Amino acid sequence: MMNFFKSALIGSLLALATSAAQAAETQIKFGHVGGPGSLFEISANEFARIANEKLQGKAKVVVYGSSQLGDDSQMLNKLKLGSLDLALPSTVMSSVAPEFSLFEMPYLISDREHMKRVRDGLVRDVLYKAAEGKGYKIIGVWENGVRQITNNARPIVVPGDLKGLKLRTPNGIWRVEMFKSYGANPAPMALSEAFVALQTGAMDGQENPLVQSYSQRFHEVQKYLSMSNHVYTPAFVLAGASWKRFSEDVRQALSEAATQVEAYALEQGQSLDESLVKKMEEAGMQVNEVDQQAFIDGSSAIYAKFANEVEGGQAMLDKVKQLRQM
Repeated sequence: MMNFFKSALIGSLLALATSAAQAAETQIKFGHVGGPGSLFEISANEFARIANEKLQGKAKVVVYGSSQLGDDSQMLNKLKLGSLDLALPSTVMSSVAPEFSLFEMPYLISDREHMKRVRDGLVRDVLYKAAEGKGYKIIGVWENGVRQITNNARPIVVPGDLKGLKLRTPNGIWRVEMFKSYGANPAPMALSEAFVALQTGAMDGQENPLVQSYSQRFHEVQKYLSMSNHVYTPAFVLAGASWKRFSEDVRQALSEAATQVEAYALEQGQSLDESLVKKMEEAGMQVNEVDQQAFIDGSSAIYAKFANEVEGGQAMLDKVKQLRQM
């Protein structure tokens, strides 16, 4: 009888150990660079809530923000290795496949309704395939936002006002090319390093959606906010090597949740844009509008470069233009 109880106890302990190991194996790590209060954090947390309801204990999404798991480039590598399950890259995707450079073109997207049509009419086909060709899988298209310029030297009204400014940009060759063409001295830098660079004067300014700028506290170390609206950047819910290890029902739950959050991310982005200008003014920033036509006129060279250098580039530009007019 004693041996029976010992066997039962050992069996129970083994079952608990196995269960604990399985639970650890099914944690789905989701990394992003957004700070507290950022649109990335808001969207990722909503995704985790919805996904975990759908998963019903089969797995659990755990979100790691504020570059805890590395910058965008490092997380792309971790996705490839399978040590990270999901990430939320934006501009850096232009380094993955040239087709993603489409969203580096200034004044390409007119508003969020236009972006919805581009997402459904172009991104889900062309860019999803481009990502898969590089070993990644996109399961949703969220928002990074409409980008504005901040700096400590002067208000930016026309491209010439950027001449000589040391401007932090994300890691994307096309963003660097664009700001060089405007006369700035752009320097790619991880978002997590930007605050200190601005605070110390190593950089004069930066460009980001308002919610990224505010959540990174750039208003504490920048004087001028110029509402340039120069680029709209989506964010891509990206999976890598670990995707195929998940069961079909887990993959389905994650995909459904990512798609469900698409509308939410756009709504939150719009709401934050409307509220944050006032907050940044109240924090002491001087806000001005730019001469958008001057920037559009100064962007013809970057469009020509994209059309000539990216395979299918002109066709994508034509499709975006067609979707704008619908």
